[in-house]
Amino acid sequence: MKLTKPRLALICGILCISIFPILVKLKLASGLISAFYRMAIALALLLPYVLITKNFKLPKTKLVLLAALCGILFASDVAVWNIAIQDSSATQASLLTNLSPVWVGIGSFFFLKARPATNFWIGTLVSLFGMITLVGFSFFLELNFNQAFLFAVLSGILYSVYLLVSKKVLSEIDVLSFMTINLIASSIYLGILCYALNEPFTGFSDTGWFVFVLQAVMCQLCAWLSISYATQHMRATRVSLSLLSQAVITSILAWLFLEEQITLQMVFGGIILLFGIRITFYDKTISFKKLFSKS
Repeated sequence: MKLTKPRLALICGILCISIFPILVKLKLASGLISAFYRMAIALALLLPYVLITKNFKLPKTKLVLLAALCGILFASDVAVWNIAIQDSSATQASLLTNLSPVWVGIGSFFFLKARPATNFWIGTLVSLFGMITLVGFSFFLELNFNQAFLFAVLSGILYSVYLLVSKKVLSEIDVLSFMTINLIASSIYLGILCYALNEPFTGFSDTGWFVFVLQAVMCQLCAWLSISYATQHMRATRVSLSLLSQAVITSILAWLFLEEQITLQMVFGGIILLFGIRITFYDKTISFKKLFSKS
């Protein structure tokens, strides 16, 4: 598999967002206010840069509205995922959120001209099986269908809609302009939501503020500038499925920093998951007829 610039950007983005569940699980702030500062601090860093360097280009009104919609979708996704992680296990929240490739595939089938290839569906099934193996089959027998469960599923749906809409917008405007509008919309939206729900905007520890900045720089700016660039040049279905590998990296980080155990089953599941992702990057279409036909 040739490592082109979009693929390298995607790898970089995945590495940067993999630390996010670890930071949220520290519970140094509520899920909503954490999401707000992730967006607001990222905007405070990006906006002066694009204005000084004149890299911001105001697109047509329709594209501005679509980019703003992407901001609201993404902000909603991050907020409900934060709550799901804090109210349940990070494993459950990550697993259910990462069902997004299925929603992206279905959305692409109905709404986009470029429909998912056979390799995508095969890779999706293999990757989902890998993820199930990663967390353990018994895990599904113990799923608690509470608010956290619903929020985690909702997060995956919101994220898949975000990917599909952003794919359309990024075909017509540049990444920096898109991210700027995206962050303005998400910051205003989350700020109003936090104020309406009486979330505290101050009173956090030094560690809490440090985590806010880390989320903004690594998990928002570095990660999503990279992923947006990849989305601009790659199929949305392929990007969404590749992001499943975040679960593997997060498991390793949880083992290193939160002393969570990594079993042989988890390693085996991670290998299957990554193999499924590799299938989607295979150029030649896999044919079951040829696979099972007599030579």
